[in-house]
Amino acid sequence: MSPRQLLTGGRHPVTRLYPLTVFFAADGVLFASWIVRIPEIKNQVGASATALGLALLCMTVSSAASMYFAGGLCERLGTRTVLVASFPLVCAGLVTPALARSVVALGAILFVFGAIYGVLLVALNSAAVEIESTSGRAIMSPMHGLWSVGGLVGAVIGGLLAAHLTAVEHFAVVAVAGVLVAVGFARPMLLTGADRPVRSEGTAAAAAKEHEPVRRAARTPISLAVVLLGVVALCTAYGEGAIGDWVALHLREDLGAAAGVAAYGFGVYSVAIATGRLTGGRLIERLGETWVLSGGAALAAAGVLVTAWAGTLAVAFAGLLAVGLGLANMFPVAIARAGAIGGPRGVGLASTIGNTGMLAGPPLIGFLADQVGLRTALSTVAVTALVAAVIGLVQRSLRVRGDGSAEPLAAEPAEPANQG
Repeated sequence: MSPRQLLTGGRHPVTRLYPLTVFFAADGVLFASWIVRIPEIKNQVGASATALGLALLCMTVSSAASMYFAGGLCERLGTRTVLVASFPLVCAGLVTPALARSVVALGAILFVFGAIYGVLLVALNSAAVEIESTSGRAIMSPMHGLWSVGGLVGAVIGGLLAAHLTAVEHFAVVAVAGVLVAVGFARPMLLTGADRPVRSEGTAAAAAKEHEPVRRAARTPISLAVVLLGVVALCTAYGEGAIGDWVALHLREDLGAAAGVAAYGFGVYSVAIATGRLTGGRLIERLGETWVLSGGAALAAAGVLVTAWAGTLAVAFAGLLAVGLGLANMFPVAIARAGAIGGPRGVGLASTIGNTGMLAGPPLIGFLADQVGLRTALSTVAVTALVAAVIGLVQRSLRVRGDGSAEPLAAEPAEPANQG
C-alpha cells in the first residue's frame, strides 16, 4: 500500500495533501521536544511538583480558551493563512520556557505559548476538515497519526540531544528547523486549498466549490450537535490523559512491574494509538465514521477494564493494546464531524470542550485513586468511553444543517470501498 493510499483509505487519491502532512508531523516534533525537556525546566526554575503542575495548567487553560476564538479567526482570515502565520510563532515560542528563571515567569510564558499553540491546533484540524469536505476522503485520523509519528521522532531527537545541548540550545535548534519548514511549505500550503471534487468540473465551478466549505461554515450556527461532538472529544481526552499519566503507576504498584516494564506498557499503548490513526482513513472508508467512533469507544471501554483489573502484566498489555486501538480514531472523527457541521468555529468549540477532558482527567483520577483505589479510578475511563459510544450512535442518522433541521448523515459509506 502506498503512503497516499494509507492516508486516504485507498479509493480516490487526495491530491496536493503533502503540505498539510508536513505541518502535522512537524507540530508533533515541536510538542515532543517541549515534553522531553520538562524535567530540566522544572529543576531550572526550582519548582515543586505542585508548582510545576500549576505552571503547566496555565498552558492548558490558555490553549483551551484560544481554541474557542481561533475558529472565528480562521473564518475571517482563512484557515491556511492562520496556519502558516501561527506555526513560526509557535516555533519561536518554544524557546521561551527555557529562558524562565522562576515558577511565576514560567507560568506566564506558558500562558502566552499555550494561547498561540491553541490557534495552531484549530488551524491544522480545520485545514484537514476542508480537505475531507471537498474530497470525500477520511484524512483526519491519518493526520493525527502523523502527528504521533512526529512526536516519536521529536522524543528520540530530544533524547539524543539531551546529553549534548542545554534546553535553550535544543529548543533553538528545533525552532529554527521549524521556521525553515514553515517558510519552505508556506507557499504550497497557501496555494493548496481544499482538494477539488473527484468529478470533473469546469474551472470556474471547481474553483468556487473549492472554497465552498469556508463560506458554508461562516453562515452555519454552532448547534447542539457540535456540543455533543465536543463531549465525545472530552471523553476521549479524559481517557488519553488518564492512560498517559496513570497507567505506568498502575503497572508498577498494582502489578509489581519494574520501571522499564511499566514504560513498555505505555509504549504498547502509544504504538497502538498511532497505528490505529494511520490506518483510520481506510477503516472509516470501509465501516463509516459512526461504527469507527462507537465501536472504538466500546473496544476502549473493554480494554480499560481488562487493564485495570488484570492479574498479570501480559493481560494488562493486551488491554492497553485494545485501549490504544479503540481511542485512536475517536477524537479525530469527533473533530472532523464538528468541522463538517460548524466549520472552523465548530472545530474550535469541540476542541475547547475536548481539552477540558485532558485538563480534568489526570487530577480526577488521582483524587479517585486516593478514595477508592487506582483500579476503580481507571475504570471510570470505561464509563466515559461508553458515553461517547452512545452519542455516536444517537448521531448516526442525523446531520444538523444550518437551518436547524436534520437530514441523513452523508459520512457513512454509500458503496463498498475499492481496496485494490
